[in-house]
Amino acid sequence: MSIRVLVCDELPIVRDGLRTLLGSEPDVSVVDTSDSGNHAIMLARTHRVDVIVTGLKLRGISAVNLIHKINAEKLTPRPRFVVFATDDSDDLVSSVFQAGVNGILMPDATWEEVAAAVRAAAAGQTTLAPRIADRLVDWFRRRQPYPEEVFQPAVSTLTPRERQVLLLMADGKSTEEVATELSIGLTTVRTHVYRLRCKLNVKDRAQLVSFAYRAGLMQPA
Repeated sequence: MSIRVLVCDELPIVRDGLRTLLGSEPDVSVVDTSDSGNHAIMLARTHRVDVIVTGLKLRGISAVNLIHKINAEKLTPRPRFVVFATDDSDDLVSSVFQAGVNGILMPDATWEEVAAAVRAAAAGQTTLAPRIADRLVDWFRRRQPYPEEVFQPAVSTLTPRERQVLLLMADGKSTEEVATELSIGLTTVRTHVYRLRCKLNVKDRAQLVSFAYRAGLMQPA
C-alpha cells in the first residue's frame, strides 16, 4: 500500500520538485500540494494522508501552527510530519520539535534522504538532518546533568545487546550502521529498538537518544 503524502510550501518550484521526486518512488503517492496552511488542513482531512512534507513558510499560518492544528484534530490515520528547516537555530529546532514532527531536514538534503525520511515518518520513526542531530547532542552535553540514579532502575532492565544498540544509536549511528557494527541483521536491530522503546517508555529515536544522555550513559568527548 502506497504512503499517501501531502506536499506543502510557499514556493511552486519546491512543491513541484518534491511532487516529482516523491511521485517517482514506487511506494509513495503524492495526493496533492498546497502553499496554504489552512488549505493543507482541509486536504489532510479529505485525503487521509500518512505524511505531510512541508516547508516552514506557508500562506495564512506557519508550518508550526499547521502541525499543532492537525495534531489537535486527531485525524485517522494521524499524519506524520517531515519539515524542511531553513536554519538550525535553537529556537527554530525547539519550536518544530515541540509541535511534534517525525523528521527535520535541511535544504541540502539529497533526494534519497527525503524519500527515506518520508518512509521513516510513515513508520513512526524520526529522521534528523546531521546538523540538527549534532546540535541536539551538543545541547545534551552542555545542559545540567540529571541525577543518574533516577534512571538506573530502567537501565538495569537492559540486556547487554540492548545497551549496545542504545549507545550506538545515541552516537548517531543509523539502523544499517548499527547492524554492521554488531554483525546482526536489520530485523534484529529493529527488534532491539522496539524492546528498548517498551522498556524505557519512549516513543521514538529522539527520545532514546535523550534517555541515553540523561541517564549518563554517554560521556562528553
